[in-house]
Amino acid sequence: MASRIIKPDIYSIGIIDWDRTLFDEIISLPEGTTYNSFLIHGSEKTALIDTSDPSKKHEFLSNIKKMDLNIDYVVSHHAEQDHSGLIPDVLNLYPEAKIITNPKCKELLKELLLIDDNRFITVDDGETLSLGNKTLKFFYTPWVHWPETMVSYIEEDKILFSCDFFGSHLATSDLYVDDESLVYRAAKRYYAEIMMPFRLFIQKNIEKLKDLEMDIIAPGHGPLYKNPQFILDAYKDWISNETKNKVIVPYVSMHGSTRELSDHLVNRLIEEGITVKPFNLTTADTGDLALALVDASTLVIATPTVLTGPHPSAVYAAYLVNALRPKLKFVSIIGSYGWGGRTVDLLKGFLTNLKAEIIEPVIIKGFPKNDDWKRIDNLAMQIVMKHKEMNLID
Repeated sequence: MASRIIKPDIYSIGIIDWDRTLFDEIISLPEGTTYNSFLIHGSEKTALIDTSDPSKKHEFLSNIKKMDLNIDYVVSHHAEQDHSGLIPDVLNLYPEAKIITNPKCKELLKELLLIDDNRFITVDDGETLSLGNKTLKFFYTPWVHWPETMVSYIEEDKILFSCDFFGSHLATSDLYVDDESLVYRAAKRYYAEIMMPFRLFIQKNIEKLKDLEMDIIAPGHGPLYKNPQFILDAYKDWISNETKNKVIVPYVSMHGSTRELSDHLVNRLIEEGITVKPFNLTTADTGDLALALVDASTLVIATPTVLTGPHPSAVYAAYLVNALRPKLKFVSIIGSYGWGGRTVDLLKGFLTNLKAEIIEPVIIKGFPKNDDWKRIDNLAMQIVMKHKEMNLID
């Protein structure tokens, strides 16, 4: 794809990856992605902002060569290879170019890409770099989503280059956000899968950037925001402590008993005015599960007992939830067993990162009977009561 002008002498030269379906061998990409890179041509110096994924080497280097500009600086916001992987190739093309980054990112780049120490210039938090008529200002934004991440801001043009911050995995030919509802979902899913574990760090970093005048936010993935307030407001909602009147029910069933329990609970909650999202763990997209967890209040994991513990799919779901650290307020477990086991204790052990109240689990023997349905009804009403206490239900 050819370069596109963002503002005078500022260009997007990134790559659209229409066909990528998996990221980091774990994150599904139902709509592909982009690897955004930017070129800033100042009156004295030229800076490249991030590079691209190594799989797109030929296309990316072709884009740079077409610009016919000497690159003096390569700004590296983040050492992960989808942004940094082609830095060595750019340095080979421009032997005098220096990498501009922070000390932590420098050390990671040296380890991951084997770049010589003499190719680096490190910058402090808040330091500026003059390109002549354009000035880059750097802000450390640790744990968004690695410890070394930072962003940069062009003071004269009011553009924030935010790398993974505010990104979305969305392959689109639109340079800017056109359909806000489409981008909202993609950005929320991206936040859920990548940023949610670092919610408290993001709160601090958004506060750090709040006084910047921004005409454009240019992330490392997805379209650019000409209306920065759209994505800023979305993030403020996602990182807040507020949750919605929503219950997530990941379930797996081997012989039907747990499915019956799950269906009964889902229907009772719907009758009581709660939004419920069940996920069949044998077929569900984990990205969709992560997205649903962003603002849910309650999680109920439904699992049969396999040997003496939870089904492996339920274990994976619990591990994922624990790693993502959503702002859940309540958690419970339901399921069925044949001769015994330690399902509840084992699942609780996988959820230690959650600051959520445990509502008494319902584990039954065999297929549900009259008393078992009553126990599920009781669980449903406890959840309703908890949501009412939080003023989530009128």
